[in-house]
Amino acid sequence: MTFVRAALAALALLLAACSQPVPAAKAAYVGAWRAESMQLLITPDGYVRYERRKGSGRTSINAPIQRFDGDNFVVGVGFMHTTFVVTRPPHLEGSRWKMTVDGVELVRISGPADDYA
Repeated sequence: MTFVRAALAALALLLAACSQPVPAAKAAYVGAWRAESMQLLITPDGYVRYERRKGSGRTSINAPIQRFDGDNFVVGVGFMHTTFVVTRPPHLEGSRWKMTVDGVELVRISGPADDYA
């Protein structure tokens, strides 16, 4: 059991070390975003926490952003990564920030000035 905890701690440190801050040009991406079936957190230091529910299934990813590719962003470690397809980048609609990721319109519920601890 101690070995498993040590391995998990080492993996967490490795993941944290791989993240790079979100570039200033992409600062609008930072925040906690929500829709009925999806939650996406992008921290200023470049880490992503993602969860999506489809029917009875659930997908989650907790990993650093490797890079931005146009409006899209690639998340993962090494060769294990996934691309989040952004069809509408962050934009202000009325008084709410919105973004469409993987076909889902998300609303930002907290922004860059908030604490993500």
